[in-house]
Amino acid sequence: MNGALQVRRLAAKDADGARRWDAFVQGNASATFFHLSAWQRIIRQQFGHEGYFLYAERDGRIEGVLPLAENKSRLFGHALIGLPFAVYGGVAADNEEAARALEDAAQAQARKLGVEHLELRNVRRRHEDWPHQDLYVTFRKEILPEEEANMLAIPRKQRAMVRKGIKNNLRAELDRDVGRFFALYADNVHRHGTPAMPRRYFQALLDEFGDAAEVLIVSSEQGEPLSGVLSFYFRDEVLPYYAGDAVAARDLAANDFKYWELMRRACARGLKVFDYGRSKQGTGSFSFKKNWGFEPTPLNYEYCLYKREAVPQNNPSNAKYQLMIKAWRRLPISVANWLGPHIVRSLG
Repeated sequence: MNGALQVRRLAAKDADGARRWDAFVQGNASATFFHLSAWQRIIRQQFGHEGYFLYAERDGRIEGVLPLAENKSRLFGHALIGLPFAVYGGVAADNEEAARALEDAAQAQARKLGVEHLELRNVRRRHEDWPHQDLYVTFRKEILPEEEANMLAIPRKQRAMVRKGIKNNLRAELDRDVGRFFALYADNVHRHGTPAMPRRYFQALLDEFGDAAEVLIVSSEQGEPLSGVLSFYFRDEVLPYYAGDAVAARDLAANDFKYWELMRRACARGLKVFDYGRSKQGTGSFSFKKNWGFEPTPLNYEYCLYKREAVPQNNPSNAKYQLMIKAWRRLPISVANWLGPHIVRSLG
């Protein structure tokens, strides 16, 4: 006879619990890279957020997980999020009983903490009666078995940009140090008027995830770094997640070449899915990914509101942040990189 389902919290130093958690994540079809237990350490160590990684267990077997973290900020409010700095989150479970138990436990934890809202970053809608936000979409596409087939699957105009990068003799190489990547990334986000993550965060991702995290740098024929991307690998998928480009990258088609090179290498490794990640509808990033032949899939972020009446809009598309964005662009980049980590930790 089956025992009762129990919801427990993964202790920060529970190595056996983390091993069992990750084994479940690797085997559950609805789980993602962002459900892995290592995110609890990263988010606590790099941003100071307390993690509430909940799992549902019966007879010693995990049936579902829900990674959460508390994000408390004077600027952006107080929330329990599954999961800050992740594009996918919410419950990953083998059955509806476990999923419901975890969501109930999350709501109980949110009330105990006194947060303004609980946010679950679901791919699929789970609760029609919960407030939700459909601002974001994700772009995912099959990687074909043959390199040339992947090239020909890129729409003609964008394919021409890839070939331009190849003709410019651009070169790509892996880098286990984040120095060159961070310089490209920080300069890129500064030009867009948004704060940069701290350099130590990117190094922590490489150190924590090992072979499942990788930096690819594209350089000019003369060796000048032009474009970089930090990608995650999960099961048979590659997820380019953080990226940056120098101003010179545009004329040399380094950005297109970068993603083609990543796709080409993923094909050679036998991977099956290229996950282009999250974009806001109506943005340049959204258009770029569509131009590569990727079709958008809506993300269904769902909320429980406790001390607020509307879903939060803590993103650059919010008109109230436009003056801040303009002012940020005028800051010297050294100042922006110093201030950025104090602000970005609250964004999530």
